Amino acid sequence: MAKVLYITANPNDATQSFSMVAGDAFINEYKEVNPADEIVHVNLYQEHIPHIDGDVFSGWGKLGSGAEFDTLTSEEQRKVARLNELSDQFAQADKYVFVTPMWNFSFPPVMKAYLDAVAVAGKSFKYTAEGSVGLLTDKKAYHIQANGGIYSRGPAGELEMGHRYMRIMMNFFGVPSIGSLFVEGQAAMPDKAQEIKEDGIARAKEAARTFQ
Repeated sequence: MAKVLYITANPNDATQSFSMVAGDAFINEYKEVNPADEIVHVNLYQEHIPHIDGDVFSGWGKLGSGAEFDTLTSEEQRKVARLNELSDQFAQADKYVFVTPMWNFSFPPVMKAYLDAVAVAGKSFKYTAEGSVGLLTDKKAYHIQANGGIYSRGPAGELEMGHRYMRIMMNFFGVPSIGSLFVEGQAAMPDKAQEIKEDGIARAKEAARTFQ
């Protein structure tokens, strides 16, 4: 039995979002094919994702100097403990399915905050004399992204930074590969929006069946 984190970064649901309608199609099809697997939905707009701020650095610094956790301030304790929960959950999962819209050439900032939260030395990577080495070498990842224009290829391809960043982070964590599905062009071609949506749903279901 595998544990799958279904990580979504969209304030809208599948009735309003092309990324979420494809994401839900993917995860529901995955459940049908893998009924014994555990699916955990990490909705980043409903979860508390602390930013790496002064309290976090201060708390980490105190702990690194040998202080006990209960000597930290209440804010330091709250944020450090939550970051620890998130990074443990991420490291202990077997598969990741990320779902994001493209906003201003990348994904929503809450996804960056989440990736910062799980990028923890000793959990997702380690430092060595030769540089950092990813520790999540037995994991699998998939990224579904909706773009209003065409950014997966062509002249605008160099502007796409959402999936590119996701791919870099998975490589940093040691995840062997990350599959991708782009549902795109609906804003540029509104007359084809329904067709684009239906095609995205079909391709998401097909991808889910091979995400083993």
